[in-house]
Amino acid sequence: MSRKEKILAMLNEDPHDSFLRYSLAMELRKEGNHDESIRMLRALAYDPEEKYVAAYFMAAQQMVELDQVEDARTVLRDGIEEARRQNNLHAAAEMSELLSDLGK
Repeated sequence: MSRKEKILAMLNEDPHDSFLRYSLAMELRKEGNHDESIRMLRALAYDPEEKYVAAYFMAAQQMVELDQVEDARTVLRDGIEEARRQNNLHAAAEMSELLSDLGK
């Protein structure tokens, strides 16, 4: 059974598990299915109940790879704000660094 199949099986048991959903998005990224990966990451990042901070950063990284820089900047700004709200200063700093690297 592949890692993706294991994650899908666990998601069958708990479809709302954020870490499993994040893990599936990362597997999709590895497969080159960037559209679906980014869609899943954005859903996690902008989930009104949780706002999974790592998802902002990973979505933005993929967007940059796909030359969607303006979208990446928007996601990073939102992610920095949310990371600070959650007192996750490490994540805020990582996203700030990437945003700075992207320039204006």
